[in-house]
Amino acid sequence: MIKNMTEGKPSSILWRFSLPMLLSVVFQQLYNIVDSIVAGKFAGVSALAAVGASYPITVIFIAIATGSNIGCNVIISQLFGAKELDKMKTAVYTSLISVSVLGMILTVLGTIFCNPLIKVLNTPENIFSDSALYLRVYVFGVLFLFIYNICTGIFTALGDSKTPLYFLIASSIGNIALDLLFVAILNMGVAGVAWATFICQGAASVLAMLTLLKRLGKIGSKKKVDLFSSAMLGKLALIAVPSILQQSFVSVGNLFIQILVNGFGSDVIAAFSVAIKLNTFAVTSLMTMANGISSYTAQNIGAGKIERVRQGYRCGIRMMIIVCIPFIIAYFFFTDTMMRLFLDSSEDVMTVLSAGRKFLKIVSPFYFVVGLKMITDAVLRGAGAMKAFMATTFLDLILRVVLAFIFSSFFMSTGIWMSWPFGWSISALLSVVFYMAGVWKLSPKCQEQS
Repeated sequence: MIKNMTEGKPSSILWRFSLPMLLSVVFQQLYNIVDSIVAGKFAGVSALAAVGASYPITVIFIAIATGSNIGCNVIISQLFGAKELDKMKTAVYTSLISVSVLGMILTVLGTIFCNPLIKVLNTPENIFSDSALYLRVYVFGVLFLFIYNICTGIFTALGDSKTPLYFLIASSIGNIALDLLFVAILNMGVAGVAWATFICQGAASVLAMLTLLKRLGKIGSKKKVDLFSSAMLGKLALIAVPSILQQSFVSVGNLFIQILVNGFGSDVIAAFSVAIKLNTFAVTSLMTMANGISSYTAQNIGAGKIERVRQGYRCGIRMMIIVCIPFIIAYFFFTDTMMRLFLDSSEDVMTVLSAGRKFLKIVSPFYFVVGLKMITDAVLRGAGAMKAFMATTFLDLILRVVLAFIFSSFFMSTGIWMSWPFGWSISALLSVVFYMAGVWKLSPKCQEQS
């Protein structure tokens, strides 16, 4: 199950490695999408808006978990590529312990500040209590979220993209079944949606960790492996902290955008809830593919095979274009069909449809642009060129937030949607400039191999 990506044809390796990861995204996104579909279909637009209103806060937790995932992935990939298996195992154990502690701390903080966070978002009174309830239950499962993400990062660093897929398939099917049981049959409303996610995510995280530990036990060690190393934690932090900051700042930026959206009432909140879930499905698919490119880059830099990085980058761009096409077709040409999947046909949803339609038609044609940015950023991150990586991401964030406030004063909610293409386009240009200038080859790991 563990795969060395430093040998063989890059395109074949990346396709075989990335396809299970893309399927994982499908099932991972089913968590959020099914939650919204069940809430909208069986509990109404207000319940859909309540789940959506708390979404930007849950994304902050996801962002921190994803940033931790990226940090361990790069270091473990480099150590695995360099055949330093003892250090690699130390990095794995250090990652698991550190992220578990971080998850427990954030669970406590999230529980304390749940209601204040919902208030800060300017959440309308008619959905406030349900939003707070959903967020509170979600926070209880943050530790599971962190453990699962770090295990997924370690599996992919070792070239195994199939094991996380198996867990996600089982977990997603379970989540759908529990959503329908709790909401459609037991009428638990928003609480049912939240508890379904908690139970399935918890089961997946425990099974993933047990499988990972069993897998590691089969890897031979020449000497005693430290379960925790402060020096290794420092190396992990050099990649993880910028990645966490990058992911978190983007999520904080989305909080400001959510505040703007909430000012337009529950119908626009519901529309944004649906549209952003669909948009997140597309963007996360591209991001997951980029994570595969990052693992590939890190392994090959660890092995001193710099030319293979360039080959992988070109292959990644071709793969990105193929993945973008179905999302653009679905969201641009079949917008109402996609939106209606989430909505109760017995309610008056024309305002919701109108706002969501504008978002998807404005944003979806630019998936090629954000995909190019993510593939390019993946090479920068895999090489350890974190300053350049953070610069492109923060530029995107700042532009999107600032322009959302400016444009919304002229074009109402439509102005918010217009900020996405501007931010993506300018930051993608900067990312490509960094790559073409060879910034990634100046990273410390590349210099060691020179």
